[in-house]
Amino acid sequence: MAGAVVPAASTDVARSAAGEPSPRDRPLTVMSFNIHHGVGLDGILDLQRVADVIKTEGVDVVGLQEVDRHWGERSDFVDQAAWLASELDMHVVYGANLDLDPLEPGAPRRQYGTAILSERPIREWSNTFLPRYEGHEQRGLLSARINVRGVWVTVYNTHLQHNDANERLEQVAAIQELIGTPDHSVVLLGDLNATPQSPEIQELVDDLVDTWEAAGVGDGDTYPAEDPNARIDYVLTSGGVIARTAAVVATDASDHLPVRADILLPGDRVGLGS
Repeated sequence: MAGAVVPAASTDVARSAAGEPSPRDRPLTVMSFNIHHGVGLDGILDLQRVADVIKTEGVDVVGLQEVDRHWGERSDFVDQAAWLASELDMHVVYGANLDLDPLEPGAPRRQYGTAILSERPIREWSNTFLPRYEGHEQRGLLSARINVRGVWVTVYNTHLQHNDANERLEQVAAIQELIGTPDHSVVLLGDLNATPQSPEIQELVDDLVDTWEAAGVGDGDTYPAEDPNARIDYVLTSGGVIARTAAVVATDASDHLPVRADILLPGDRVGLGS
């Protein structure tokens, strides 16, 4: 796969230098989905329902929040990120924001956090802890660099603190610093636990574009899934990315509804950020 990328990028760059039309934009379907460790509205653990949503929506990249990895009985000690990647035949990276000793010696560590699944190989990845107030849950920013037919994109995934707006503001500031001013496309997925009018979301959209505002129809509410009245799950992108559609997906697989967006990565950025 890696060998196929380089010739495509170099060919496109050569065409641009020759004054030919810019390469076509690269379509990408992305989704943010808080999966509630696979427990649906009926209170039943059923990770297959989560996989079915992702598969049915034809998603290329999905950021998942509340993902267990050998965590406990509530998820049968399953590595949920690995299970979903295998079921969907996707690449995966996992950000362990909580990391506990196993209940029995020799068992895997008990972890809880976020994951990014991608149809295309993930070239680099990292997970960075975000600011945390005493007594609150550790949160993180998971990132994955992906090459989409010669165009690089960094996908970020996060889950911000649910009960403290000041903490979220500090977490947003850390995210902005980590993203910086990249020379390639960026997508930020996440359960941000804040509505669009909140100061923390307004800070983020100073630098990024809310795909729902650009291409969604209606209120876009995602939580709670049984009677949604708040939009707290997002797909945000850097300015050069075009949002074609944005939609909230109806499902009973979790206590959140996922939000997906069809976007176009700018073809004139072939080879940039490599």
